[in-house]
Amino acid sequence: MDRTRRELLLGTGAVLPLAQVIGAQQSSTGIPTRPLGKTGVHVSILGLGGHHQARPKDESESIRLVHTAIDNGITFMDNAWDYHNGRAEEVMGKALAMDGYRKKAFLMTKVCDRDYTGAMKHLEDSLRRLQTDVIDLWQFHECNYHNDPEYLMEKGGLRAALEAKKQGKVRFIGFTGHKHPRIHRKMLALDFPWDACQMPINVMDYSFESFRHEVVPECVKRGVGVIGMKGCCGDGRILTDNVATVEECYRYFLSQPISVQVVGLASMEDLHRAIEIARNFKPMSADELKTLSARLKPVSGDGRYEHFKTTQRYDAGYHRKQHGFPG
Repeated sequence: MDRTRRELLLGTGAVLPLAQVIGAQQSSTGIPTRPLGKTGVHVSILGLGGHHQARPKDESESIRLVHTAIDNGITFMDNAWDYHNGRAEEVMGKALAMDGYRKKAFLMTKVCDRDYTGAMKHLEDSLRRLQTDVIDLWQFHECNYHNDPEYLMEKGGLRAALEAKKQGKVRFIGFTGHKHPRIHRKMLALDFPWDACQMPINVMDYSFESFRHEVVPECVKRGVGVIGMKGCCGDGRILTDNVATVEECYRYFLSQPISVQVVGLASMEDLHRAIEIARNFKPMSADELKTLSARLKPVSGDGRYEHFKTTQRYDAGYHRKQHGFPG
């Protein structure tokens, strides 16, 4: 194993050309695609965040966001059972049911319950709302609590996922979370064939409770597809505080060994900027990464821009109640 490859697996932040790291490919739309772990499927390097696409009050605008994203090569669709109390899935379902768009998209949604009965109900809700017979990737949402791995084993959530896959209602299975890398590592250590794993990947994560350093190498070793999120740290304060630019945020997370980064795009302006950045993307060199991390070090090491890792402020009410906390 050469030194650079070894550094990648150890999580030191070394960057390889992406085609060498994870088999990146160009598409006819100009948006590159990458393998989703060892599933055999390629996905667009950017994914459309389901929560943001449902924010416009005008439903037709949300539908237009979905169609424009897919037409321009952002074909990975993100969603969750609890987003906007189900409205996000419903709006996306309407968009995908039009003009054959479902066949052009890789559809991911998330399940919130940890027990067998609840998970199966959430699955049927999601299938109905999304107007589809199969979900490409079904992920357990917000595994943010240290006993979530035990909950999923003991209460039957994992059994439900395997049954759903056997029934052909789900193709691949994963989990998400934004709290602490240690929880992700406990999830990965379960005796379960994970296909994908979603986590925060951003310029601040590099130096604080880092998923990039503590979780990504384990996913690379296991062939689990890495899905990034919170690329601008969730609330975008690093942009409004002029700590980093949108272009720097995108270039950083796209230079990591991830399959896809889910991004929140609630307007056509934001969508077109994301498309342009993805089409013109060039990986950061190791020297560029070193320079950027050194510049941000004074504000990245204490978690001030990643409160989702240290507070319950960003945890969904459904999950807080699930663990006995006020919703």
